[in-house]
Amino acid sequence: MTADPYQIGDWRHLPFLRDTMPAIELAIHATSVAVYPPRQAMFAALQRCQPDTVKVVVLGQDPYHTPGKADGLAFSIPETFSGRLDSLGNIFKELESDLQIKRTKTSLDDWADQGVLLLNTALTVPEGQPKGHAKIGWSRLVEDVLDRLSDSPRAYLLWGAPAQKAAARVDPTRNLKIETAHPSPLSAHRGFFGARPFSKVNQWLKEQGYAEINWAGPQ
Repeated sequence: MTADPYQIGDWRHLPFLRDTMPAIELAIHATSVAVYPPRQAMFAALQRCQPDTVKVVVLGQDPYHTPGKADGLAFSIPETFSGRLDSLGNIFKELESDLQIKRTKTSLDDWADQGVLLLNTALTVPEGQPKGHAKIGWSRLVEDVLDRLSDSPRAYLLWGAPAQKAAARVDPTRNLKIETAHPSPLSAHRGFFGARPFSKVNQWLKEQGYAEINWAGPQ
């Protein structure tokens, strides 16, 4: 059996782990400032959502670069964080506009548990340096993950140019592929707001015979 040092289950067979992860480890070790999310949460998206359970892929850019904000799931924020929600706040605004859902739970772990893979195009970021780890090799992981998920139709929410570039090979005739601006306060007004991604995903899942996602979270 292939070793699973990162506790990512069936994802452990990805070539990335053998070919690219050792160099990423060195790059992280050489970073002179704190790196987010915490090491134990670096692969949280893959740990929480195994390949055969993935129904929806939400692909973002890189983790939040401020202390205490990144938890390893793209756009998710720990309940203990008391600062600005930024991208997540805009996601909640669109969720309310789309499905009339007022969500307050900032951790998106319940989405992951329903088969929503919350992945960034880079899994780490140095403190205060957006995109600081965008070119250290994480793109290979995203490539391997998307290749692994090509075995069945899935819904893809590609938020921002890096996500859209990374998922360029995803077949829009076989999958639901929704490409919009990133929900960041800097870009959400350029097409994220009004895109209605949540209702579109649920309609597609229903047509495929899958259970819809409860975007509202535990009540």
